[in-house]
Amino acid sequence: MADPNSLISIKGLRDGLLVTLGNAPWEELRGALMEQIAARQSFFQGARVALDVGAQIFHVNDLSELRDTLSERGINLWAVVSESPTTEQTSQLLGLATRISKPRPQEITQAASAESGQQTSLFIGRTLRSGTRIEFGGHVTVLGDINPGAEVIAGGNVIVWGRIRGAVHAGANGDPSSAVCGLDVSAAQMRIAGEVVEAPDQAELRNPQKISVVDGRARFESWSAE
Repeated sequence: MADPNSLISIKGLRDGLLVTLGNAPWEELRGALMEQIAARQSFFQGARVALDVGAQIFHVNDLSELRDTLSERGINLWAVVSESPTTEQTSQLLGLATRISKPRPQEITQAASAESGQQTSLFIGRTLRSGTRIEFGGHVTVLGDINPGAEVIAGGNVIVWGRIRGAVHAGANGDPSSAVCGLDVSAAQMRIAGEVVEAPDQAELRNPQKISVVDGRARFESWSAE
């Protein structure tokens, strides 16, 4: 089977994720989609997904089976966009939307190259607004704030030269040595590897902080030049 990344394209939408299928038989596309979901479970968990199937023809059984399969994985299929009148009618019969808003330019979904064998970095020189979801296999640095409703998922560290008021997941590939750093983390929603980090309600968290996990417990320490 072809590389799943060449068959499936994923972009951020105002209402969730837009998954666009390439030109291949449905069984091959379905396999590629399931493979991507299995490899990026934390990214897809709880996501609302719109599916652009191009000219693929789907009947009720096909779409209902796909919707149920995605639901079992914590994914909500809410829209199907198609060039096929049959598929569009099927989608409407199942109560799925067939029109979606276009992706907003500031929304990014990006994965690091697994072939390099090295951890890479992504630099974002702006504030991330609500509805923006960043996913990257290496380290992520944000020069700006992460606003409420925005999310950053990184395989490595997350460094924010600003306020973290949205959701951040460092070490998403299971690396417990990853850390989150921010100038103000008092309103952050954080995860490091498989641990949910609960920030204590302290005014000090409005000062630069480095958050890591040591022996299964969150450690907050001053983030400053030594």
